[in-house]
Amino acid sequence: MSKHYHFIGIGGTGLAPIARVLLEQGNTVSGSDALISPLAEELRSMGATVYAGHKAEQIAGANIVIRSSAIQEDNVEVQAARAAGIPVLRRVDFLQQLTAHQKVIAVAGTHGKTTTTAMVAWVLHQANLDPSFIIGGTSKNLKSNAHAGHGAYFVIEADEYDSMFLGLAPDYLILTIVEYDHPDCYPTHEAYIHAFQELVGKMKNDAILLVYADHPQTCEIGKWAEKAHRVLYYGSATFADYRMKSIHHQEQQGANFQLQLPDGKTVSQDLSIPGDHNAFNAAAVLALVDVVGLSMESTCSALKQFSGTGRRFDTLGSFAGITLIDDYGHHPTEIRSTIQAARSRYPQQRIIAVWQPHTYSRTQQLFQEYLDAFHASDMVIVTEIYASREKQQNYSSQLIASQIHHDNVHFIASIAEVVQFLQKELKSGDVVLVLSAGDAYQINQQLSAQLKERGKHA
Repeated sequence: MSKHYHFIGIGGTGLAPIARVLLEQGNTVSGSDALISPLAEELRSMGATVYAGHKAEQIAGANIVIRSSAIQEDNVEVQAARAAGIPVLRRVDFLQQLTAHQKVIAVAGTHGKTTTTAMVAWVLHQANLDPSFIIGGTSKNLKSNAHAGHGAYFVIEADEYDSMFLGLAPDYLILTIVEYDHPDCYPTHEAYIHAFQELVGKMKNDAILLVYADHPQTCEIGKWAEKAHRVLYYGSATFADYRMKSIHHQEQQGANFQLQLPDGKTVSQDLSIPGDHNAFNAAAVLALVDVVGLSMESTCSALKQFSGTGRRFDTLGSFAGITLIDDYGHHPTEIRSTIQAARSRYPQQRIIAVWQPHTYSRTQQLFQEYLDAFHASDMVIVTEIYASREKQQNYSSQLIASQIHHDNVHFIASIAEVVQFLQKELKSGDVVLVLSAGDAYQINQQLSAQLKERGKHA
């Protein structure tokens, strides 16, 4: 029986995919947001009623109201729903209900969640298993960030922000690298690790945990879980059940690797996307497929076709001989891995890394780690901090820019000024890699338009 769901903050990456799944299931969906994002526009085109701004009357007819983490209790729509006796839930309260009738394949970790989730969804789709899925970005292959499938599996990116993933009870859980992040939610490293242990504790009794073997802290969680669950490890460590034997990179192409399975057989996998980190993401997917019992041959074929997700090493194209890439990387490890992936694909070209720090708390907490994240680039541009959900502070990223361990660093505060600088600086053969979880993707949008014009007049 269909219901009417109303989302407060419908245009965000957390709620929009849930709204899409519910729409595809035949439910009525409405929602509001301060600004109408492209995700909200997409939901509107699918039949959702989407309001700009918040008003009490907009919750009329709703059976359930779901609010984003950014929406406070004093929001007029929250208050109206409470007064009308309509349940008001957060994602964490609703996820188990959403995934209750399918086997849950969850992907958790500080890095690699979005790409690995998209890989799993694509592999199952290509196996004609029609999975439901929720991804934290748009899959280029599936052309969506969410789908209500009719198959046995629900593939979901398990987001640790605000402990949202604790609403899940996984049947299969992939654990990528786990290292401290989100200091605005988790005041200590220990609190962050404990949240992942809680997620493991919510796994079903017969669930299987796949753990990245090459990171000590992640392995500690795996060892802790062994007393209650079947735990398998993937990576290059000698004890890994699914052992990476080698990774190779080719100029202008992706990675190739050899993975030894527990039965001693070796799988050779070609990828169209670059970087060691993506090879390990794919290894996790091959391990999962082996555990589930799907065809390894068809999985390898599907992974070779995998072309990534939006804003994850998202190559926008080459304009006037200049390659523009967008990436969501904002943690030091992500930045380092993404620049190294760019270097493996473009070994002879000048790589200009443009970094927009994301939140004051993360920038300050991980200050020292950022200083060594940019070695593989030829030039670093640091913009002012994107505050996101935090209040503006009297703290500038100029401080971190002045201390980055690199001999070619520029602090350029605004997006407009970065575009202006790059217009004069760029020459044919350059690669611009924008690293941002905020609004700095606009840099490449503006550059592409200007470079197209430059090409016309060349």
